[in-house]
Amino acid sequence: MPMLLALPAWLKVSIGAILVALIGTVSASRTGDAIVAQLERRAQAAVEQEGGKGIVVDFQTAQGWPTRHPTLSGGDDLDDDTRSRVAHAVAAIPGVGGVHWSHRRHHERGAEEAVEPGPFHCERDVEALLAVRVIRFAEGSAQIEAASDVLLDEVAGALRPCRGSIISVAGHSDAVGDAAVNLRLSRERAEAVRDALVSRGLPRASLRAQGFGSAEPVEGLDPADPANRRIEFSVISIAPQVPTPVDTPDAG
Repeated sequence: MPMLLALPAWLKVSIGAILVALIGTVSASRTGDAIVAQLERRAQAAVEQEGGKGIVVDFQTAQGWPTRHPTLSGGDDLDDDTRSRVAHAVAAIPGVGGVHWSHRRHHERGAEEAVEPGPFHCERDVEALLAVRVIRFAEGSAQIEAASDVLLDEVAGALRPCRGSIISVAGHSDAVGDAAVNLRLSRERAEAVRDALVSRGLPRASLRAQGFGSAEPVEGLDPADPANRRIEFSVISIAPQVPTPVDTPDAG
């Protein structure tokens, strides 16, 4: 303690900020793990209830991150109706952001099992990337933090098969604070992400940036939960379109 007291004031502040950041990171990690553990229990119960013996629900990304967008695998001997019921039951669990089947079954059992190509597959890939790894912004700002550069590179790569389609970039906030401020900030953050993707080679004409504020919280979450602060992507058209004044970003 005497050594700490002898440090310059600016250094004490820096050390304090680092400790707060570390505590916040650990706390967020534990919270995410707890949420995923709860989803895993509910998903397992849903699999058993629908007769999905052998189906495994994996709430981790390929990089080992916990995710709300699980991958289903196994149950290869089950009929398609059962597999479909299991998938819908898991997807219906509050807090689950969407499910998809592992590609492994396609390679083992033939072309009829292929996941549909093109934009819809692209959308699922982006959802998986953003399930837990979030695009981070400076506090109360639309400035994207440098730590998100790698994630944005991966998002741009996943969206590249969607070139020629119309892609929505939607910003959302929690319900804490002034609604008008939240709405504006969610729109500005969506626009910042759009610009970042354009700088990575995606055509601006295909990206639609929108802000929804706190109007569309994640299903199953309290509207005030910070997890509602997010950027979502969706393919709203799979055919090339000629921009109209309504479609054109930033049109009045």
